[in-house]
Amino acid sequence: MPGESDRSFWIFNAAVSTAAVGFLAWLLLVREGGGIRADLGFMPAINATLNATSATLLVLGFAAIRSGRREIHKRLMVSAFAASMVFLAGYVLYHYAHGDTHYQGVGVVRGVYFTVLVSHVVLSIVMLPMILTTFYLAARKRFATHKRLARWTLPIWLYVSVTGVVIFFMLR
Repeated sequence: MPGESDRSFWIFNAAVSTAAVGFLAWLLLVREGGGIRADLGFMPAINATLNATSATLLVLGFAAIRSGRREIHKRLMVSAFAASMVFLAGYVLYHYAHGDTHYQGVGVVRGVYFTVLVSHVVLSIVMLPMILTTFYLAARKRFATHKRLARWTLPIWLYVSVTGVVIFFMLR
């Protein structure tokens, strides 16, 4: 029955998304770092590269679907998701070991940094359930609904990926 399987997906999506946000909130707001005795100072550069890779794959995936190459689009979007998930694992590992990174800039650029950071964080919270839903709709071959949601998912995902790279450079 289609409705029942959809219900299972919505429960799964809500549980995974809530758990991810809750864990990241605990990691960044409650826990203070120092859980691993290793220098992972190289991880932010790798994470920025993974964000840039995800953004590139998203743009290529968009170009592929616009030119009617569905199979290539599918592979590129799954690859973008994989890059984003590897980024998330690296992000968690780095912050578990080192804690939060504090911005050192002053003046107007400090305001710009926090504006970019807040928008990045807020949109990253809605991104996961949107991506999972967009993938689910494609897997269920509900392409009209998939396309309507993807018109929102793509720019948000792209913004979060690109601003992740921007934040990396602003912290340097």
